[in-house]
Amino acid sequence: MAVTGTGRIARMGERITIQKNGSYTDKYKNHLHTWTDYFTCSAYASTYVADEDGDEVSYEERTITFEVRYCPEIAAITSTGYRIAFRDEFYDIVSVDLMNYQKKTVRIKARREKR
Repeated sequence: MAVTGTGRIARMGERITIQKNGSYTDKYKNHLHTWTDYFTCSAYASTYVADEDGDEVSYEERTITFEVRYCPEIAAITSTGYRIAFRDEFYDIVSVDLMNYQKKTVRIKARREKR
């Protein structure tokens, strides 16, 4: 059974912050990169998909899919230059699906950053 109307909105109970990568020049003329908060919204976060990274067992790769309501700020994000902060972890955006350009929801697939 498909979730429609208010049921779909009600399940978006997680807060995510989308951060934008930017650069600035410090007082010594060094070019530095920094992440700044771009947009915060409610999202539905799907379950993790865990894979081993090559032959290494020490790091578990986590991929998560976020579903958010469409808005112009969300429609502007791309897989390069943006990341998602969610539950004290950072996720690199792998893909952005505008859901057939219906302007209702957007799915963002992201992979946890290695630290």
